[in-house]
Amino acid sequence: MVTASMTSIDRSIINVSLPVMRRDFQVELNEIEWVVTAYMLAFLFALPLMNWLKSRVGYYTLMMVCLTVFIVGSICCSLAPTLSALIFCRALQAVSGGILTPMSMSILSETLPPEEKGSAIAWWGIGNVTGLAIGPTLGGFLSHYFGWPFIFYINIPLGVWALVLVIRYLSFLKEVPRQQIKFDFIGYILFLSFILTAQQWVWMISTYPLTHIFTWVFLLIVVGFLYLYIRSANKENALLDLNVFRYALFNRSAMVIFLRSVALFGGMFYLPFLLQGELGYSEMETGLLMLPNALLVLVTRPYSGKLADKGKIRNITLLGIAMLAVSFLFFATLKPGVASWWIVLIMIFRGIGMGFLVAPVSTSLLGSVQQHQTATATTLNSLILQLGGSLGIAVSGVFYQLLRDHYLPSHSAVEADHFALKGSFLIAAVLIMAAFIPAWKLPEGGMKKTEVKDLPQ
Repeated sequence: MVTASMTSIDRSIINVSLPVMRRDFQVELNEIEWVVTAYMLAFLFALPLMNWLKSRVGYYTLMMVCLTVFIVGSICCSLAPTLSALIFCRALQAVSGGILTPMSMSILSETLPPEEKGSAIAWWGIGNVTGLAIGPTLGGFLSHYFGWPFIFYINIPLGVWALVLVIRYLSFLKEVPRQQIKFDFIGYILFLSFILTAQQWVWMISTYPLTHIFTWVFLLIVVGFLYLYIRSANKENALLDLNVFRYALFNRSAMVIFLRSVALFGGMFYLPFLLQGELGYSEMETGLLMLPNALLVLVTRPYSGKLADKGKIRNITLLGIAMLAVSFLFFATLKPGVASWWIVLIMIFRGIGMGFLVAPVSTSLLGSVQQHQTATATTLNSLILQLGGSLGIAVSGVFYQLLRDHYLPSHSAVEADHFALKGSFLIAAVLIMAAFIPAWKLPEGGMKKTEVKDLPQ
């Protein structure tokens, strides 16, 4: 829970401070995006390594090393003199965070009985949600009164605390047998190539029109790397066990997680800019306005976890999707002079929806695989989440720029920004509603293994 809290604080605390960083470094919005995007990309690069590393050195040693690297990366972020240096240090944080997050969930899944996994994931998620709850408010407070570098100092005491707890309570993990598995170097290179080309393609569609030949040629390259990676994974020492995709329930759960993260990450990235733009709120006020969202997730998540343990997944997931879609529509209607209480109500509504949507889908995904595939499933859960988030921010940036260019000829720059941000929330609402399709076939009343699909040979 402490590691989950620490990494979630690091992700959420920075959002409120992005407008301040943009002013201090005197850069454009698409440049400051890389503070978040670089973290997500490095996170993605590290994720597939978790299963191999834990087999080679064990959970205990791996967690100790990752926590130490995370602390060092946080110190470097706070001392970064330029935007480029900050982006590099954020990537260093993400390399360890990309392993810590799935590893902590994997330890829970491997050490607890199946009938307790839903509740365990929900309670583990409280650490994650606690970070999300205090992150924006803490970030707004520190940025407003001390400057943005202080938002990274909070990771130091949390990291040290986590190290002490690992030494005291997780020493039993030293006894887990280790395996000398050969590293899938070719598979890893192909995986990185797919991630990098996918991100580059999203950037290209913001530079070239969709009708341009470059965008389609590059898309074929992305698909080609994905195909080659899938082909290379059909071996004993594969980086990730793609056999989990043989389960229809895993695929449906993964699709919901992907669409959810595309919509949520894109929407949450632009929310501080909306509130601190023409709406006129300060960093501190923005953090306070975002606090009810995370607090309601904190309250509802354990309840949704208990429902997931009973197999009640589909209906509560559909409800969560609907509530999030409505909250995006509400954000798109905000105008200058709107009452603060109305924004708070939207945040409360959104928080309840998120609490209903997160734990049941994760339980469904983990419950769809065999016990020996748990580590792979938790890694893919985080991988899908971060890949969707990275693409969500990039795609939202493309639509934001297109909408801003549309409004600029007839409106001021501030008004064009405001309208473009509101339009981005409408797009996020459409994206999250698309998750209704795979969510409709999630289980309700009992978890059962689904049909096995054939993979490409």
